[in-house]
Amino acid sequence: MRLHFYVFAALALLFALPARATHIVGGELGMQYQTGDLYRLTLTLYFDAINGNVGALDPDATAGIFEQGTNRRIRNITLPLTQNTFVPYTNIACTIGSLSTRQLVYTAALELPANVYNNPRGYYVAVERCCRNNSISNIVGPGNAGQVYYLEFPAVVRNNQAFRDSSPRIFPPLSDYACLNELFYFDFGGTDSDGDSLAYEMSTPLNGNANSLDPRPSQPSAQPYSLITWNAGLSQSAQMPGAPTLSVDGRSGRLTVRPTRLGLFVFGVKCSEFRRGIKIGEVRRDFQLLVINCPTNRTPEMVVVPPGPGRAAYVPGRDTMRIRSGQDRCLRLRFTDPDPASQLQMELRPVNFTAQLPTPSVRSGGVRMPGQPDTITSTLCFPECFSTQGRVYLLDVIVADNGCSLPRRDTVRVAFTAEAPPNSLPQVSLIAPPTQFPIAARVGTLVQQDVLGLDVDNDAMTLELTGRGFSPAAVGAQLVTLTNANGRITARLTWQVDCRAVDRQLYEFEIRAAANPCQLRQTSLPVVIPVRVDYQNQAPALTSSFPADTAVVKMRLGDRYVAQLKGLDGDLDGMTWAVVDDGVPLAATGMSFRVADNRAGETNAVFEWVADCGAVEGKQLEVGANAFVRNLTFELRDVTCRPVPRFRTVRFEIIRPEAPEFLPPNIFTPNKDGRNEAFQLTTLPPDFCTQRFADITIFNRWGSKVYRSTDRNFRWDGAGVVTGVYYYLVKFTDGRTFKGTVTVAP
Repeated sequence: MRLHFYVFAALALLFALPARATHIVGGELGMQYQTGDLYRLTLTLYFDAINGNVGALDPDATAGIFEQGTNRRIRNITLPLTQNTFVPYTNIACTIGSLSTRQLVYTAALELPANVYNNPRGYYVAVERCCRNNSISNIVGPGNAGQVYYLEFPAVVRNNQAFRDSSPRIFPPLSDYACLNELFYFDFGGTDSDGDSLAYEMSTPLNGNANSLDPRPSQPSAQPYSLITWNAGLSQSAQMPGAPTLSVDGRSGRLTVRPTRLGLFVFGVKCSEFRRGIKIGEVRRDFQLLVINCPTNRTPEMVVVPPGPGRAAYVPGRDTMRIRSGQDRCLRLRFTDPDPASQLQMELRPVNFTAQLPTPSVRSGGVRMPGQPDTITSTLCFPECFSTQGRVYLLDVIVADNGCSLPRRDTVRVAFTAEAPPNSLPQVSLIAPPTQFPIAARVGTLVQQDVLGLDVDNDAMTLELTGRGFSPAAVGAQLVTLTNANGRITARLTWQVDCRAVDRQLYEFEIRAAANPCQLRQTSLPVVIPVRVDYQNQAPALTSSFPADTAVVKMRLGDRYVAQLKGLDGDLDGMTWAVVDDGVPLAATGMSFRVADNRAGETNAVFEWVADCGAVEGKQLEVGANAFVRNLTFELRDVTCRPVPRFRTVRFEIIRPEAPEFLPPNIFTPNKDGRNEAFQLTTLPPDFCTQRFADITIFNRWGSKVYRSTDRNFRWDGAGVVTGVYYYLVKFTDGRTFKGTVTVAP
């Protein structure tokens, strides 16, 4: 309920203490990664807008960056004021005139190069300022107590890799006050943009070196920093009088306290940042909490009545509420407040489940005010399909008032089960099943089988096709829906068996009917359609008229060679021929290969070659010692899913003409006696295509040419030369040469 104005007089008395230029409520530092080496450093300071001296609003703040371990100052940075706003109350209706806080934001860009900020121990940032509020009740000398805004951050490089980190964005600012002897709670937790883990703990606020004589040092000092001094009976673990005292949840950052004394109390919270279990940073924040006398606010009341006529109110912990199918499924909710003129808000909070809840008919309203009832009535009706699936669900039904500073609540924890309507499983069966199972099939067989799905509840259905150990789609099988209406569905399994099916013999198709009543999937037992694929393949047989023993065909220029090839396949498969060559087309060497006829299970082909100089002159054949050679492989392949080819390799040779032993004469006597009158070379190698005799040249001993002829049947009679030794050189067109001497005798 709204705070009455008569409280203001008590608050004025509370703050009627001497006020100097004190103003600090709290604050914290934060650093966020931007890009590259660039970060943004921000100081958020909270200023007492009621008691603070406006002249103490600084236009900027000076931050110092230090190295951990050595406390070496790296640099100072000036943070200009960029934002000055008021912190709103959680509930604006609870506003009081003596509590108003400004949020001041000081920020600037900051570069952290890796060659500077690489100390494995990390770094810290500090800003020092004085002074705190004079009226703080739990520390010694608050008007002369300073504050250190403190942040730790890691090196920007780790294991020679860039290490990026943004400090936690912590704590929404505390704008509310607490009521004496009333439970106070506030979500002081934060978030981390890097996904790091955050841990919270109470900490003693830092005092530092600033004081009332030097409230704003020209630059912050390095560690260590002095702490504020607690009043007698208080400590870091008991920072303000309370039962329980002020504490923070280590995981969520939620603050909780039931204060037992009026006053203004400062407190500190530390947030540590962990990555993969290793602490990498820390942010500290201290703030203050005002405790006042609040008007009496009694707790609202919530009553839950189970479904059914004449039922008594539900008693938590005594029984489990049962919501049955086909019966009343509505809970009656009645909530009220003993205080006059209360605004109430009802909420539902699942405890051990996540199912979506129905919407209550009424969520909020006023009671005990003119024209308004004393009790608000609402209904919560569960739809027929809502089911707890046999589990006991726990649901908190909560009503909260609008009391200050925080609402009071009443909670009824309902344990309940809910049944969905009964439902029969769908069924599936074969239409006109085959007389024999498994269904026999070969490659090329079309398998078709119709199936029927039925659901006695007339639920919508689908038929689903799966395979035992295989994917139907991977072998080309599919299930096509034919009709689908009113709990009846028909479909057809269609499978054109092809080569994808020959890897296994038995294919078992499963078809299930599936329905989804109340979003709960139900499937029938499957029908199984087994198909046995019969696939066998014999290798074809290849025969030919090529020599059976050596598979070498020797030919001379001008010879014509013809070979017959035959293929037979016991499975009556079609067959194909191919010639595996050395990359040179057959026609380039005058060869030809053609299929004479091709029918099921039988094929004939003809190979033909007329050996001529075209192959030799084109240099398409391998040059052997005494022949020009070409190797060909003839391949016969059956046209089937898993062909077994057969090969025949043949070596073709064009034989060079045999050359006589080269026995040149070394003397002749041109004396006209009719014997040995001229020089001739009758044992030269014979001409072979373009490899022919080119010329002969004869030189005297001084290298002068005395004779030349391009006729391989030349006859040199030594005319015009004197007796003596002469030298001859014979050339062939393929580069071969023959050299020697011959003597012209008298």
